[in-house]
Amino acid sequence: MTRYGAQYGPDFTFLGVPRCDWADPATYAEADVVILGAPFDGGTSHRPGTRFGPNAIRGTDYLPHDGSRPHLALRVDPLGPDLAVYDAGDLELYSGEVLRSCQSIEDAVAFLTGHGVIPLILGGDHTITWPDVTGLARTRGYGRVSVIHFDAHADTGDITFGSLYGHGQPMRRLIESGAVRGDRFLQIGLRGYWPEPPTLDWMADQGMRSYHMSEIGARGLDAVLDEAFAIAVDGCDAVFLSVDIDVCDPAHAPGTGTPEPGGLTARQLLDAVSRICRTLPVAGMDVVEVSPPYDHAEITAMLANRVVLEALSGLARRRHDTRTGTTWDPATPLLDGRGSTTSD
Repeated sequence: MTRYGAQYGPDFTFLGVPRCDWADPATYAEADVVILGAPFDGGTSHRPGTRFGPNAIRGTDYLPHDGSRPHLALRVDPLGPDLAVYDAGDLELYSGEVLRSCQSIEDAVAFLTGHGVIPLILGGDHTITWPDVTGLARTRGYGRVSVIHFDAHADTGDITFGSLYGHGQPMRRLIESGAVRGDRFLQIGLRGYWPEPPTLDWMADQGMRSYHMSEIGARGLDAVLDEAFAIAVDGCDAVFLSVDIDVCDPAHAPGTGTPEPGGLTARQLLDAVSRICRTLPVAGMDVVEVSPPYDHAEITAMLANRVVLEALSGLARRRHDTRTGTTWDPATPLLDGRGSTTSD
């Protein structure tokens, strides 16, 4: 069940896109992407508030909510004719019941993907990636979905505060269940002072590939993405992209539950998300850990909003290039200096 209204926030959709009901495929028969809110923060270990994330992400913008956002560089409109995007509102979730909430999310994602759309889930804490990816795997096949995971933290803990379920454990639960192969799990942006050696040993045993910020600094983000892309599509038919907003330095994303200095810049994250969605067969995505009570001047919510828009723009550009046989070059100038644009 989805909800709009006072309990879950104002009655609006992501930047004015059409509304739909995820349980009624007739309401999104033309959709390429369906946005779904998962206002759950029952797995939080530190600062709460991510249950308020979905509507903060939806509504943080300074332009009219008219269902149009032409991308200056990519020359596509991810909310216009280039991609059909609908918003199904927020799932009705109770943060006090982790398993019931996760089952609701998993069932909704499996239903959406079973009807041929890409679900884009707005969190919520990172617990929701466990049901998000499991729901996709139910449709695409266990072990056939790779995960590209942007985060400051590995989220591969086993038991925390006496529980198997929380925002520090979803990646372990996914791999243990067989929904995702450990050697097709790519983590980008890790840093800080956790996890402990036994957890790192478990990750190594699964064949996980984790890129610490020090490696990104030494090699460059583009080289890291090149390598991750090659692994992600080796033996897998679909990619799930999970973006924890705390992958960015707290200067760029202060409104999150477990901030860790020394992360990616907003520009790096936006460019990476765009490239992933332009290049890889992305079949699902989530954006998590936006906690509005700890945000300043909507910095974090605005970044998350733009992460969603970059992802949608990348998907739209991928469809455009497939249809036209063209390839977008990021070095293409916006204007050619002769009084005309350089669109293809």
